[in-house]
Amino acid sequence: MQFALRTQSPPAAYIANKEWCAARLPACPLHPQGGCSFARHGSYPRVTPQGVRIARWYCPEGHRTFSLLPDFLAARLPGLLSDIESVLLEAKSARSLEAAADTLRGFAVTLPSALRWLRRRIRAIEAGLQAFDPLSPELPISVLACLPARRSDLCGLRQALPTSFLQRLPAPPGLPVAPWSRWSPTRQGA
Repeated sequence: MQFALRTQSPPAAYIANKEWCAARLPACPLHPQGGCSFARHGSYPRVTPQGVRIARWYCPEGHRTFSLLPDFLAARLPGLLSDIESVLLEAKSARSLEAAADTLRGFAVTLPSALRWLRRRIRAIEAGLQAFDPLSPELPISVLACLPARRSDLCGLRQALPTSFLQRLPAPPGLPVAPWSRWSPTRQGA
């Protein structure tokens, strides 16, 4: 399960400062009252951007790992939220999806593969933004005031929203709880 790691650092600074080493998850999400063997479980690398690592913890009693995903990374898609945002802008400005896919992926990938890659990102972004609209009245005014002016500012949206709200939004802007998970942000405990 992923939680947001609130960082104002850009990816290069996050990597240079090895910020995943200082990341903290204060208590087990499955056992917030304690009593389990919750412990740091190292970190794992992300393919892109190169050098990024994600801090991870493990609860042996709950048989579950937890990780802190920096605000600039996409959930369940490789790369940065800003890169995915750029893909959306390119798709909207291109004369067709085929032209956008060709521009974004180049000649190393077949056009059908590039179209699948592009459509997967467009669907994910649109699902996250559409899911945000009906939930936004539930946000406190203080949070609404911090939201980015552009709805497509995925990194700004991730940084402004509380974790409990992010877990109700689909990825990549949100950090949804896996459908097979017994834990939910509204039900604290196994």
